[in-house]
Amino acid sequence: MKIVNRLLIIALLLPATTFAAGGDDPLLTKVMVDQLENRETDEGTETVLDAQLWVGYDLNKFWFKTEVEQFEGETEEIEVQALYSRAIAPYWDLQTGIRRDTYPETELERNWLVLGFEGLAPYFFEVDAAVYLGENGRSAARVEAEYEFMFTQRLVLSPEVEINLSGKDDPEIGIGTGLTDIEAGLRLRYEIRREFAPYIGVNWSSKFGQTADYAEAAGEEKQKSQLVAGFKFWF
Repeated sequence: MKIVNRLLIIALLLPATTFAAGGDDPLLTKVMVDQLENRETDEGTETVLDAQLWVGYDLNKFWFKTEVEQFEGETEEIEVQALYSRAIAPYWDLQTGIRRDTYPETELERNWLVLGFEGLAPYFFEVDAAVYLGENGRSAARVEAEYEFMFTQRLVLSPEVEINLSGKDDPEIGIGTGLTDIEAGLRLRYEIRREFAPYIGVNWSSKFGQTADYAEAAGEEKQKSQLVAGFKFWF
């Protein structure tokens, strides 16, 4: 436990020493709320927040990412990442840092070291991929991809997909080894301003393998489709 905590501190502090200011490279900040939405199912209403903040310069930035999931007003899961990001190629950043998952209902927590990359792939696909190393031999990986179809200068259709994998069973939080789940969405937004856009859409998710078995044993759905409505904004 002590070794992991030290590694988490090193992962954050060492890269930060490379930050440097300059007249032609001002310090900038940006807050992006990619999803603030309600998802409707027969079981009830889920509320999801997916937000990011970065601060830094052209080559070096600090990123803060968070995802919060609620069901009928009760918080089920909170994920927070604190990352150092370094530009390694045009449109591509290498990121490293820490991630913490919190499950308020069970008071469980999971801590991870993060190594990943984020950027713009050919044909303008936005990609965010990372591997995670946790305590007690845990490991995981995630790949996210998103694309934007511009119908007009303001009307945008955005398909996206997220794939999660786990290297070890974690029955306390209902995660099995291998492919754990896939989530795909299709959202149509109208940019009232570039910085603010309401949207509607559909979201589909499915659990696989042992993760699906855990969900079934807990009385949860292994697969679900949801209508969504929300807002995307940045400043």
